[in-house]
Amino acid sequence: MNHSTSKVHKITLTAILMAIVILMAYTPLGYLKAGPVEITFITIPVVIGAIVLGPVSGAFLGAVFGLTSFAQCFSTSLFGAALLAINPIATFLCCMVPRVLIGIAAGLIFPALRKVDRVGAVSFIVTSVVGALTNTVFFVGMVVGIFQNSYFGGTGFFAIFLSFFTLNVALEVVICALVAAALSKAMLHFLPQSAVQKAAQ
Repeated sequence: MNHSTSKVHKITLTAILMAIVILMAYTPLGYLKAGPVEITFITIPVVIGAIVLGPVSGAFLGAVFGLTSFAQCFSTSLFGAALLAINPIATFLCCMVPRVLIGIAAGLIFPALRKVDRVGAVSFIVTSVVGALTNTVFFVGMVVGIFQNSYFGGTGFFAIFLSFFTLNVALEVVICALVAAALSKAMLHFLPQSAVQKAAQ
């Protein structure tokens, strides 16, 4: 496969995953909502993109995720709307930074793990877990750190931070990790000769 063809394939895969991110963001596929509690599964296509296409594409997909997340602060997200009313710029950063970091973290850790993981399964699972946790830890950490006094009434940082790590978060991490690991492994299996795969190794 020549360079121009592999580049087209990479752009095509990125576009497909971006469409999936947007689709999930605006359908019940992307979020499980129970009042102000929101469990997201949009980390899945971002982690897949990072594993298959590398950290740059992963960061781009994370940015798309972040933009859709911020957009929902104006409509369907009760929690996001509350933060937006307090500080729009901080809300934008909380939506964007953790999601971009998903793609960067997953895109960098996967090729590093593949160098020592001969079987391969561990690399996919660990990378997917890291990607999901990156979103949760950085999003919650930024929200609590920035809005600790205004939204949470000055309650201690770690008390609020740990309160977010409930069964809901565990469910989000487990589902995102397993699905992303399985799908990204399958995608690389069916693209064995492509430069896309080489970029992820």
